[in-house]
Amino acid sequence: MAGQSTFSVDVLTPEGEVFGGEVVQLSTRTVDGELGVLANHVPVLAGLKPNRLRLRISDSEVHEFAQSHGVLQVFANHAQVLLEEAIPVDQLDLASLKEDLADAKQRSEDPEAGEAALGVAERDLERITAFIAIAKGE
Repeated sequence: MAGQSTFSVDVLTPEGEVFGGEVVQLSTRTVDGELGVLANHVPVLAGLKPNRLRLRISDSEVHEFAQSHGVLQVFANHAQVLLEEAIPVDQLDLASLKEDLADAKQRSEDPEAGEAALGVAERDLERITAFIAIAKGE
């Protein structure tokens, strides 16, 4: 990566910092589509959808996370990724995710659930479905 510029990235969840350091590129999915960020990127404030978050440190080193819903802010050669949840891809448990999916489907089909509970179930379905696809390498 000789000569390639880097920028600082912080990936934060309610539990604390998941990643903090210099990267060459950040790739993620916003509510409007795929987004790649390089050094000196224009300012951005975007909502994030559950998807794969890639942080390229160098040609040989990439950190990948399953990201939940969140927000991306890019300003002054710094990116801050605020997520409800971020799990390293190699730590995803497919069996557990499938159990979570069955639970979320059941909650989303509950005729007695209120509007708020159905909204939470739908967000959970979106997140779990994305995480399963990532765990399967899709």
